[in-house]
Amino acid sequence: MEINGSPRKLGLEGDVDLQFLLRGGDLLKVKSGSWKKTRFLQLKEDCKTVWQQSSKRFKSHQIFSLEDVNSVRHGRQTDGLKKYTEPSMEDRCFSVIFIGRRKNLDLIASSKDEAKQWVRGLEKVISSMRNLNRQQNSEHWIYTCMRKADKNGDNKMTLKEVKNFMRQINLEVDDSYAEMLFTKCDTSKSGTLEDSEIKHFYELLTYREEVDVIFKKYGHYKEQMSSDDLLNFLQHEQREPVGLEYAHKIIEKYEVDETAKQMKQMTKDGFLMYFSHEEGSIFNSAHKDVYQDMRQPFNHYFISSSHNTYLMEDQLKGPSSTEAYIKALLKGCRCVELDCWDGANGEPVIYHGHTLTSKVLFKDVIKAIKEYAFKTSKYPVILSLENHCSVEQQKTMAHHLTSILGSALLTQPLGNYMPTTFPGPEELKGRFLIKGKRLNKLAASFNNNSTEDVDSVSEEDESAEPKENEEKPKDQKSKKIKLAKELSDLVIYCKSVHFSSFDHSKENQAFYEMASFKESKAVNFAENSATAYIHHNMDKLSRIYPAGSRTDSSNYNPVPLWNAGCQIVALNFQTPCREMDLNQGCFLPNGKCGYKLKPEFLRDPASQFNPVNLSVGPWLQKKYLHVMVISAQQLPKLNKDKQSSIVDPLVKVEVWGIQADNAMQQTNHIDNNGFNPMWNSKFKFLVYVPELALVRFLVKDYDASSHNDFVGQYTIPFTSMQMGYRHVPLLTKRGDLIPSAGLFVHIMILDAV
Repeated sequence: MEINGSPRKLGLEGDVDLQFLLRGGDLLKVKSGSWKKTRFLQLKEDCKTVWQQSSKRFKSHQIFSLEDVNSVRHGRQTDGLKKYTEPSMEDRCFSVIFIGRRKNLDLIASSKDEAKQWVRGLEKVISSMRNLNRQQNSEHWIYTCMRKADKNGDNKMTLKEVKNFMRQINLEVDDSYAEMLFTKCDTSKSGTLEDSEIKHFYELLTYREEVDVIFKKYGHYKEQMSSDDLLNFLQHEQREPVGLEYAHKIIEKYEVDETAKQMKQMTKDGFLMYFSHEEGSIFNSAHKDVYQDMRQPFNHYFISSSHNTYLMEDQLKGPSSTEAYIKALLKGCRCVELDCWDGANGEPVIYHGHTLTSKVLFKDVIKAIKEYAFKTSKYPVILSLENHCSVEQQKTMAHHLTSILGSALLTQPLGNYMPTTFPGPEELKGRFLIKGKRLNKLAASFNNNSTEDVDSVSEEDESAEPKENEEKPKDQKSKKIKLAKELSDLVIYCKSVHFSSFDHSKENQAFYEMASFKESKAVNFAENSATAYIHHNMDKLSRIYPAGSRTDSSNYNPVPLWNAGCQIVALNFQTPCREMDLNQGCFLPNGKCGYKLKPEFLRDPASQFNPVNLSVGPWLQKKYLHVMVISAQQLPKLNKDKQSSIVDPLVKVEVWGIQADNAMQQTNHIDNNGFNPMWNSKFKFLVYVPELALVRFLVKDYDASSHNDFVGQYTIPFTSMQMGYRHVPLLTKRGDLIPSAGLFVHIMILDAV
């Protein structure tokens, strides 16, 4: 077993583009109009780390990991390249976009072909890394750590290097254990481990006792498990209604030993491989793609929604960027906000008005939205306009919307008659809907009733709302703004109106007229008028937005608002937090398409469901959730700069749903073991309304003297969990997969009588 072998592991051995990256080359790095400097970029032998060096001073270098790269984009597709390079350089430009808040790396190649090869090569390696299964990711990660520990690069490991390696993989062991392990593997007595000795060391280190116990139980302590044994495991432990043909399929797919595969048997290695793939995951793979009915009225779905989408950071002085829209859309967000103000040279801009946040051109944002809206999901995108522009610049906005979005922009109701309800997301696939003020009723679109080219409407938006704990004077009239007909006519199914009361809305407002609620008002309705709010949301759309006092771009808990049937619960997507974890978990199933069908009791007019005062009804499906947190594998080091810093992990299991279902239990912490900690801790939860419940697994690093640091988390709808022994992937604070890390759990769901 060689320590170096990454090209082969990625399936790219001998690949021309990979060889190009490994040789490296000079590129022009762009930071500003005056800062353009030559840098030598090179992919290192681990096929994961990129070195960035000054061509003149090779001693000085920076590195980044391809695991931290979100995407590579060819052309002038970032704010920086658009601003600091000429259009004639389009084909020579490309950008490396990082996960999180790290600044983009904008580069110019010496030719169009060279730029294409850099982009093609990097995309190829990144794609190969992402397509590794969990077992392969685990091996890739361990080899990377071995390579770092092998200081002289001789493909051998001394005892000192073995100790260093163990710290690299987040495992603190005493010297006597390390020496015992080393001596056991050093069969040649050479004082170093090499070839088969390193393989033996790897096998001892990655031995999964908990999986071995399961294999022995169902394989009747034989070396191999028969297909009947595997079927017994799948039916009785994993609770899957499958037959022998499915067991054969699992063996064919995951068994690594060809002889065993031909005999329709499974070895321990094949069994472990099964747990590393989607069939062994806690997430029900039947929910991986779009599986819900997408032809229900549009307002019968929860819709993944962003607040002040243009902001990269806080609400007062942070940057505004097209990049923020791109990131939100690629995460499946289907409702983005555009805060529009008059800009220079007749061009409207987007920024957080009356603050020091930077400005971005309205037309650049629309171009970015057009480019990225339907890459993650084909279902409709709502552009929520907060309009502060003069009439002339409103006309410019309308022009940009129609000319850039073209036929994808919905400018008329579907069909040849005046609708009485919303179309479904399926009918609106690939379309853009404008949410904003409208001068007249929607029926005017059919009757050709002309309106004035300009008229005044009340300004109903966040900026018009009083701050928290402030009351709006009763005699204060709503501020009026002039609205251009060209912009007004683009508002079809999402007309913004003022909310007075549920009765007023029911009696006086059409289905397409919708209100926005600040979080405190929405939470008050969800707690004190839940049934009325739910019925309001059966007929109309509701948008919820964070309090103005959240200048740090923090978020509120979206779950109580979903429980009240609110569809557009807008969050600050740029802020990593528990609330965004819940949002990502909520929209995990149904193909991550950004639309999730509400339970029937939130859609049925006869329903009397109240999430606060629970009564008997079809929503009440009491279940006992039994969770055993067994072990974790390869948790990331939090302090990578300090070699002796090892994680002391604990696991919290949380249930988020209606008030009666909210609960949390946790394991004890385990000292100095982030590599393979074992708990075997059992928890039991009573869940009254499973259809609204989310389950969150949170791993923290215990610290007796300060707050426990975040290690990783995974949030999943209760109804998307699979039973039995399951692997739980872990995500970073920003919701990205930690490739080699995970939890191993046992799940049992029983009816509560």
